[in-house]
Amino acid sequence: MRGGTDAVIAGRVWRFGDDVSTDLLSPGEYAIAPLEVRKQHCLESLNPVFPRAASAGDLVVAGSNFGCGSSRETAPENLKALGIACVVADSFARIFLRNAVAIGLPVLSCPGASAAFADGDTAEVDLGEGTLRHAGTGVVLRGEPLPPEMREILAAGGILVVLRAGG
Repeated sequence: MRGGTDAVIAGRVWRFGDDVSTDLLSPGEYAIAPLEVRKQHCLESLNPVFPRAASAGDLVVAGSNFGCGSSRETAPENLKALGIACVVADSFARIFLRNAVAIGLPVLSCPGASAAFADGDTAEVDLGEGTLRHAGTGVVLRGEPLPPEMREILAAGGILVVLRAGG
């Protein structure tokens, strides 16, 4: 995402359903483990292949209420550490969305996204426009773009980068 707040992010889709909780994203039994260990258990109970096969630039597309549950900051951190370039969901739990932006993990709320994609599809996300395009079918879905201030935090790499720069 660095290099602009309106960059297009393209990648392979990993699809998940509704109500993916922070406990599934960051299982409690690994809460104090180092990041390299924690990330290897991210979403493994939903798709055991995911943490081992996810590659830099891949996308997560999910249903409604993504990131529900506790306010584990490690949930978006694990996805980012796996190289996930963006998470697109029909809707997000508020605290997950805020935590993702805070650490510089791009997110887009886009109703209908989960129904339009399957594992392995290729998607393109334009955060500035708030659009999600299926590279195979050409279908474009309109989401809810983040406010410019939040996109600026993402472009900078997270809130700590902004704060250190005096922003």
